[in-house]
Amino acid sequence: MNGTERQGRRPRLFLALRSLRQLIADPNDTPRVFEIIRALGGPSLRRGLRRFRATAVGRRVLRGKRDLIEALRDRDALSALPAGSLGRRYRDFVASEEISADGLAEASATDQVRFDDADLKRYAERMRDQHDLWHVVADYDRDPFGEACLLAFTYAQTRNRGLGLIVLAGVWRLGRTLGPRSWRALWEGYRHGRHASWLPMQDWEALLPLPLDEVRRLLAVPPPTAYQAVRATIPAAATA
Repeated sequence: MNGTERQGRRPRLFLALRSLRQLIADPNDTPRVFEIIRALGGPSLRRGLRRFRATAVGRRVLRGKRDLIEALRDRDALSALPAGSLGRRYRDFVASEEISADGLAEASATDQVRFDDADLKRYAERMRDQHDLWHVVADYDRDPFGEACLLAFTYAQTRNRGLGLIVLAGVWRLGRTLGPRSWRALWEGYRHGRHASWLPMQDWEALLPLPLDEVRRLLAVPPPTAYQAVRATIPAAATA
């Protein structure tokens, strides 16, 4: 590594650590997550794009300039899907959490990055937009405990070092409040992410009408039993 590279990495590391302190103080501060991911992500996004381009789904998405957010923001179309389908469960999830597909886009817009590759931009946005679908498929809530477990799952899928840093902070923070049992849940999330199908390459638009249980089988995502065991024993406020 030359001196210029080292100098370039230092500001990114300082930015990530500053954002991490802010995130620890307020776990619901979603824009800080994007800052950390972008500061420390390194080659993970381009590596993911290369892998995505090598798949039939990836080529269709990129050639067709498909944006996943269009399907996820269409509440009427989601409501018309069969009960128990991934799309209906996603609609119910975002409604119960009082969030929307546009919410993540707005949070990420606070730390805009200029992409020199239109495919890279589309892939990055598709990764962002499928985050709440992963919540539904992996069966993690949006409380800080559930988010930490899903980020452990996501780190296993993407190897983004920014996510890894957030997960380590989650290990420390949750260990203080929930004890070692929270570590088992985080490790479970990581293991499930390692052994599941590669979720970034999935044709999510085609999966939305399918029964959620079938989607979980297709993607090899088992129930997060360690997370559920801990979550069932604590009040919601204790995980905040």
